[in-house]
Amino acid sequence: MNQKIIALIAGLLFGAGLAASGMTDSNVVQGFLDMGGDWNPSLMFVMATGLMVTLPGFQYFLRRKPIFAPDFKLPTLKDVDRPLVIGSCLFGMGWALVGYCPGPAVAALGYLHWEGVVFVLAMLVGGKARQWQNAIKTN
Repeated sequence: MNQKIIALIAGLLFGAGLAASGMTDSNVVQGFLDMGGDWNPSLMFVMATGLMVTLPGFQYFLRRKPIFAPDFKLPTLKDVDRPLVIGSCLFGMGWALVGYCPGPAVAALGYLHWEGVVFVLAMLVGGKARQWQNAIKTN
């Protein structure tokens, strides 16, 4: 039960940070990604601040034992393969075209803008399609 409460609090804090920084506004994000046009550098400062907090935070917390879990679950795969590169390219293109990526899109649902709702629904359908594809491959 404690893990779910901590996850809820962390998610709410993350969403509030995204909203406060402007990352839930697709126009701000697209303005940041439009280096050749009317570039908006404000998200660069958001990202830099996030890195300044995250890097020392990881160094500090990874040396300790988690409070509500037996250990930290870190990614083990380190291969850069074709699906990773293709997925990264699709992610970047989608982010540039629409101005949303998964975290800010979910946080933006609170505004009830139809674009965000459509994006999240499409993201869920895409995720489910990938699960079905993996299930078909293993059978």
